[in-house]
Amino acid sequence: MTDIKVRFAPSPTGFMHIGNTRTALFNWLLAKKLGGKFMLRIDDTDFVRSKKEYEDAMRESLKWLGFEWCEEARQSARFARYDELRDKLIAEGRIYACFDTPEELEFKRKRAMAKGQAPIYDRQALRYSAEDLAKFKAEGRKPHYRFKLNSGTIEWNDIVRGTCRYDAAKLSDPIIIREDGSYLYHFPSCVDDSDFGITHIVRGEDHVTNTAAQIQMFEAIGGKVPTFAHLPLLTGKEGKLSKRLGSLGVRELKAEGIEALAICSFLAKLGTSDSIEPYYSLEDLANSLDFEKLGRSQPKFDEEELKRFNTHFVRSMPYDLVKDRIDVTEDFWNKVKPNLDVVTDVEIWHNICNNEVNPIIEDKELTNLAADLLPPEPWNGDTFNAWLNDVKTKSGKKGKELFHPIRKALTALDNGPELKTLLPLIGYDKAYKRLKGTKA
Repeated sequence: MTDIKVRFAPSPTGFMHIGNTRTALFNWLLAKKLGGKFMLRIDDTDFVRSKKEYEDAMRESLKWLGFEWCEEARQSARFARYDELRDKLIAEGRIYACFDTPEELEFKRKRAMAKGQAPIYDRQALRYSAEDLAKFKAEGRKPHYRFKLNSGTIEWNDIVRGTCRYDAAKLSDPIIIREDGSYLYHFPSCVDDSDFGITHIVRGEDHVTNTAAQIQMFEAIGGKVPTFAHLPLLTGKEGKLSKRLGSLGVRELKAEGIEALAICSFLAKLGTSDSIEPYYSLEDLANSLDFEKLGRSQPKFDEEELKRFNTHFVRSMPYDLVKDRIDVTEDFWNKVKPNLDVVTDVEIWHNICNNEVNPIIEDKELTNLAADLLPPEPWNGDTFNAWLNDVKTKSGKKGKELFHPIRKALTALDNGPELKTLLPLIGYDKAYKRLKGTKA
């Protein structure tokens, strides 16, 4: 059996957003499930837009999400290899120089569309005469280069989309090298995937047409064609792409207290037939991966829905996952987590139970009575209800007019964990002083 190997190949031209986070996730889960390898490839051929700060932030995000990689490469270090294969394919006639200007190409495109024809390149560059080439040279034109597609049907079995079939005659020969000599995405990616033995490529469905051309590139350079999976692209909740969705990044979500495993659980099941439920290990999430459960429609990503899911995630979160991040006991965590929205909220209740609080007294007569009726410690599971019933009976108050003044005195907050849970954590001394209106 061939060793499974996938890659995540981000361009460091911006911070890691929710779309490429999902791509990285599916690649990592596939490698984990199949016992394969996950490679990081930095596609930094865009020297103008690529920045080290973006690359550093991307690495940090990947590590925070738990996506470890076993191997790494960067395209900016591999130009000699691309040039070697470029020259080979030029000699074989599979890569050819084109001197068409952008204006000429746009005119051809519009003319073809006006005739009801597909706006594909007419391969005029293959018919240049010596006079044409001399003229271009005299004008100072610099060529861009295209990959020549062989005629015939290009077909592959996509893990997500099933059988995909393209007529090469209806596709334009893709531009692979710009006039300034820089490479576009297609060719270096194929060379890298071939050289590094990538067996599976998981990416967005916007690359489907690229795949058709790249299959012939793999064959031209003598590489093995990988297995492809094209994921439906995320859209915003309105059913269309939004600037917010394109810019919403892992760093922002992390800063808002969204858990890494909550992001992974949410993105892995969004747009599938599985319900979105918390997974508390990436290994368990990987074992649940099933591409057949992915729908073909574009899933709608709602940031607020993710935040609500994160609250659900945190409120069920095992102590072992947070014990190194918080300074509370397992008992304390389990008692207050049903009221947390993010993990750091536990600090609020730790401070309320252990540090000084300025009590808010709404009904001094009631809270004085409640303080006087506090039974001495030790307390057990029945203490709170017995105490509150005593206060209720002697004050004649019930419901909100009973509970709210006591809560405000004990915590200085309107809401939170049940007082039955909080009272033993606060303890007799602090509870008595707060009910009497004293800072404690």
